[in-house]
Amino acid sequence: MNDLILTTHEGSDATTITVAGEMDLTSCPALEEAISQASLADSAPLYLDMSQVTFMDSSGLNLLLQQRLRLADGGNRLVLTGVQEGTMRVLTLTGADALFLHAGTLARG
Repeated sequence: MNDLILTTHEGSDATTITVAGEMDLTSCPALEEAISQASLADSAPLYLDMSQVTFMDSSGLNLLLQQRLRLADGGNRLVLTGVQEGTMRVLTLTGADALFLHAGTLARG
């Protein structure tokens, strides 16, 4: 099992959390805590850089969906970037890709 490594960068107009490793039942609480502690200005997006996520199960998907709603309730939005093929497959099969992704967010190569 890979540990989840999280790096937070707080800018003046957005916050980015880089997620590396596996998003599963055991690692998701750490990501949930990082998202909860992120400083967000009014209407500022929270970017999750998913380019280093090696695996995501239903626990990871559930966390993303819950945090999307929580942030929206506060006037913010959750944006996924750098989504890799395996993670994209989970998002696409469940229809969640339309909730998070914008043009150019799928990492290629």
